Amino acid sequence: MKKILLTSLLLITITGCSEFAMLMSGGSFAVSQNSYAKIYNAADMLTMMSTKKGIKQHAYEKGKKYIYDNTVGLVYEH
Repeated sequence: MKKILLTSLLLITITGCSEFAMLMSGGSFAVSQNSYAKIYNAADMLTMMSTKKGIKQHAYEKGKKYIYDNTVGLVYEH
């Protein structure tokens, strides 16, 4: 009986601790995401000021050119 009670108490304590730890780690993840968002927005603003296009537009154009350059001749046209 004591082993079952001790095991149950230990299990409840361990899972409660892990939930608290997960909750705290999730909070730090949200703070770090906010920091990354601020850094990205600052870099995007500087990019727009110097090139008149944002980071997403640059990535879209490079990706589009890469896909087009690597698929020319591979696509069968009727």
